Amino acid sequence: ADLPRGREELRMKNWGRNLDFAPKEVIAAQSTEHVQQIVQSAAQAGRRVKAIGSGHSFSAIGVPDDIWLTMKDMDAILEVDYETNRVQVQSGIVLHDLNRQLLNLGLALPNLGDIDQQTISGAVSTSTHGTGANKFGLGKAVVGVKIVTASGELLQIAENHPYFQAARVSLGALGVVTEVTLQCVPAFLLHAAEEPMLLNEVTGSLDSLIKENDHFEFYWWPHTEYTTVKRNNLSNGPIKPLGKMKSWIDDEFAANGLFELLARAGNMRRSWVPKINQIAGKTLSAREYTDHSFRVFISPRRVHFCEMEYALPRETAPAAIEELRSMIDGLDETIGFPVEVRFTAADDVWMSTSYGRDSVYIAIHMYHRQDHEKYFSAAEKIFQSHGGRPHWGKMNYATADYLSGVYPKFADFVSVRNELDPERMFTNDYLDRVLGK
Repeated sequence: ADLPRGREELRMKNWGRNLDFAPKEVIAAQSTEHVQQIVQSAAQAGRRVKAIGSGHSFSAIGVPDDIWLTMKDMDAILEVDYETNRVQVQSGIVLHDLNRQLLNLGLALPNLGDIDQQTISGAVSTSTHGTGANKFGLGKAVVGVKIVTASGELLQIAENHPYFQAARVSLGALGVVTEVTLQCVPAFLLHAAEEPMLLNEVTGSLDSLIKENDHFEFYWWPHTEYTTVKRNNLSNGPIKPLGKMKSWIDDEFAANGLFELLARAGNMRRSWVPKINQIAGKTLSAREYTDHSFRVFISPRRVHFCEMEYALPRETAPAAIEELRSMIDGLDETIGFPVEVRFTAADDVWMSTSYGRDSVYIAIHMYHRQDHEKYFSAAEKIFQSHGGRPHWGKMNYATADYLSGVYPKFADFVSVRNELDPERMFTNDYLDRVLGK
């Protein structure tokens, strides 16, 4: 999602390569005051504005049809309160940079997903999450937001503000987020233990695996019995990172370079995919290491893919996984990418995918050169049959009619949207579909 260099190049592809679009104008925001000026001018001209960070969403949540407002120049840490461990940052800072700067300050985010290429505002606005039975998504770490509304007004929303729970995960529908205040924790180490495990062993001991580990997840390789299990737990050290050679073999050669070749081969010869998945399940070998939290949470992702992810009530995990497995076995095509399964605790953030319930997240992927429609549509029917909620930044076909039934605070959020953006300056086709026009 690189910024075009000239008006003749006003085209953009997202990271997943499934979206290709052309805004009418690109403006790089320089400050909160600059954003206010841009929004005020747009309002006077009857134009629409869509702020975009890294373009890492697989869904069209950030697609602009008029003014593309890029936030990448607003990437600074503004203030650090060491008494409360709260950090105020500009919305365009990328997680990759934020994590390293926080470490230099002796701090860390309490939980992370496995990708760090999103801006902080993009990550929190789409309900990005990690895993952990008693852990939360990034939206829960948000304790303050500065947002420019459709009138150009700047709202400073803190914990006692009536819009607080709406603004923590705003979907880009309430205005332009320019600054975020995050509740951080002292920097911490994680001990990672990764190993292959048979699927029936994982699902048969799922409750204990979730409860006994600070952060637990697994990947299941379709058309096989293999999973890769990941246990990440707090550690007092010492730091024992992966050796450079081991890291290169596992993360670059096997998980990216080799997997890219295998994915391309599977795309050409579908009958090879089950065997390829067995090779991948065996190639990603057992390993243990201890490192700073973000270095354990984050994995390099250089093979482009499309992704759908739904959050389901945690107790539905075994049934949903078995239904997904049966569906995949019955498809007339083969699935080369693993199914990722993670867990989070219930939170109180209105549009968080874990609002009010402990959740299991099931994510499915498809190599970007393959047609994902049949697989994703069939999987979504399974997820929705269990009351699933789609990750806002990942592919889904959900509508406002469905979503209003699985989000208890849906109507409250739309009410706030109506107050802050009555003329829908910040909408696009995706938001019209999931929130209603």
